[in-house]
Amino acid sequence: MKTFCCVLPVYNNAGTVRDVIRRILLQTNSLLVVDDGSDDMDLPAFCRELGVECIRHPENRGKGEAIRTAMTTLAARNFDYMIVLDADGQHYPEDIPLFLPLMEEEGALIVGCRDFNDPNVPGSSRFGRSFSNFWMKLETGCSVDDCQSGFRAYPLAYTIQLPCRASRYDFETEILTRAAWANLPIRNLPVRSLYPPRGERVSHFHPWKDNFRITLVHMRLIGLRLLPLPRKKLIPPKKFDFSLLKPGPFLRYLLTENASPEGLAAAAFVGSFLAVLPLVGFHSVVILYAAARLHLNKMMAFNIQHLFMPPLAPALCIEAGYFLTHGCFLTEFTMETLWRQLGDRILEWILGSLVLAPVLASLTALAVWLTALFIRSGMKRRQS
Repeated sequence: MKTFCCVLPVYNNAGTVRDVIRRILLQTNSLLVVDDGSDDMDLPAFCRELGVECIRHPENRGKGEAIRTAMTTLAARNFDYMIVLDADGQHYPEDIPLFLPLMEEEGALIVGCRDFNDPNVPGSSRFGRSFSNFWMKLETGCSVDDCQSGFRAYPLAYTIQLPCRASRYDFETEILTRAAWANLPIRNLPVRSLYPPRGERVSHFHPWKDNFRITLVHMRLIGLRLLPLPRKKLIPPKKFDFSLLKPGPFLRYLLTENASPEGLAAAAFVGSFLAVLPLVGFHSVVILYAAARLHLNKMMAFNIQHLFMPPLAPALCIEAGYFLTHGCFLTEFTMETLWRQLGDRILEWILGSLVLAPVLASLTALAVWLTALFIRSGMKRRQS
């Protein structure tokens, strides 16, 4: 049986934290409260009344730092897991026992995936959840249903080793991605969630500022993912059994890898974008490399490039680049304009490709997405 301690990061949640603490204590006596510089109540005094340990930050450092403080403290005490939940009353402490069976899997990081069927769920939360889920899939290849959920169980011996830089809400984004890179199993666990009507819920998540921080973290993680850097696997990966004499399993893997409509659209975007760029002689290699690093469908990314084979894509890019630099289109195709002015054409090709690549890639991705949705809906109709 794994040992665990519940962790409650708190910042100015005087209206809800008392009830949350009492409800946690009905589930377990093992609780650590981290007061991240609250100034709306004497939280340490309240914790002392209930016999609960409270660590206080003198000033607000951010949710990530509060989680890091708890992680360091509990890892030093040899706990196997810490179960983190929010102090705003959104999570149900009564769901804590649901985590315990999944904690028996070695190194599993368990994400409590919130029920978003409640009509009171803000639109910004729905968007943020979908946005983070999409980028998590690109960064790791893992399908996580609720990347922004704060109700999680962390395997301390493993997560304490992850080199996270973020310190606020973006910490939860970064540690999830780095855990997947380290080959920790990421498990989805459906949990309940409570969203009071608009105006009644107290949240310190700033939709613009914190989503901007999360976006910057995703950009940094995508950049790191594209670099061919070795990453330590805290749990050894399973070996893929591939034989040239029996290529069937490998081909099936390539065809079904990240084959959701969104996954296929992302692969089409990357393949199209790179195919339009003037990477003469290297398109296939670069596309396969990017698809492999971003866990995209390699078959889609590789084959979509054939839509942009010469001379069509280079000609369109040169025309676009010529228009941007001269204000008109190139209409004279002679030895003089094509070969003796080759340097000019190459610069126009590069300039035009930077403009057309995102446009053509977006249109291609949209077409692939719509086609995949149509095919999937047809398959569901036939099955029903």
